[in-house]
Formats: sequence, structure tokens, C-alpha cells
Amino acid sequence: MSDFQKKIRDEALGAGATGARFFDPRKLVVEERLAGYCREPRCPNYGLSPSCPPHVQGPVAMRQWRDAAEYALAIKIDTPIDVLHSSQRFEIMFLLHEIVAAAERQAIAAGYRGARGFAGGSCKKTFCDDYPECAHLAGQDCRNPQSARPSMSGFGVDVAAMLESAGWPKSAIDEGVEQGDPMSWVAGLVLLCPEFR
Repeated sequence: MSDFQKKIRDEALGAGATGARFFDPRKLVVEERLAGYCREPRCPNYGLSPSCPPHVQGPVAMRQWRDAAEYALAIKIDTPIDVLHSSQRFEIMFLLHEIVAAAERQAIAAGYRGARGFAGGSCKKTFCDDYPECAHLAGQDCRNPQSARPSMSGFGVDVAAMLESAGWPKSAIDEGVEQGDPMSWVAGLVLLCPEFR
């Protein structure tokens, strides 16, 4: 692992990620049917922000970025399932977006000018749930451009397969999780591409 990779990984872990691992971007599974689930059955976040369908470029663009990437970074935050079913989930999603955005900025600073970060969930729900509409879609400046990142779902990313490609078990939470509490995770992705495409 290079020095800049170690720095990005260590800062993600220091910021609150449970895990951050580089993996071969060609192992990133992207499927049309997964992106299609945003439309049918219709996700409640569909159309609410520029980070979700129909406002994202979808699987075709993700495959292009994947193929242009030299590295991919998977980021995860392990969390009790009960938290994901409570209002606390927004705090976890906010943290995920912040960590992914910071890793993207570090990759750009390291020379990967086409680096792109993706998180989970709707940025509208995570950052602007108290507002009636997304400022960007209303023709104004985004309220959180430094933090909000597009959702992987609308691009057809198989997130479970991504975590497995990064070396985490598909059906288990590892690395310091106490026995007994049912656990899950939220995840993000940074593609380190040399140039914008």
C-alpha cells in the first residue's frame, strides 16, 4: 500500500469508519436491475435530490468511471440494526457522507483529479430533510456541496459484493463488534480516476 493510500485509509478510520480498504475497481459489480429498484418498487427518495435517480447518470456512467479508475476504496461503518431503524440513522449517514467526501478530496489532492465519491442513502434525507425541497433542484446552490455525495444505489452498485471484494465477509460483521447485538453496516465508495470523463 502506498503512502497516500495509507493516509486516506487512516484518516477515514480516524474519522469514524469501521473499515476502509482499497480493492481492484474491476471487481466492482454494477447491474441495471439494481438501479432499477429505485424506480420499481419506487424508493421514497426517488427524484428528491440530484444524487438519486432520475438525476444521476446510472450504471453506464458508473461502468465508465470504474474502468477508468486505478484504485477503488470501500468504506463502511458498522452499526446496530436498531440504529438503522431509528432517527439516529441520519447521524450515521451524515458521518458516511462526510468520510467519503473527505477521502475524495484527499484523492484529488494526491493527483487523482477525476476521483469520485459515492455514499448510501439520499442526500436530501440526510442533509436537508427539514427543507421542503432540494435547493439544487430548485435552481439554487446546494446547501452541502462539500459533504453530500451521490447514492450508489442509483448507479447500480452491488454494495454487498463490493464489500466482499474489499475482503469483508458477505454475511458477517467483523473487526471488533461485540457479540449479541444484531449488526449491519452502511457503506461508501471512492473511485480514484486520473481524469474527469
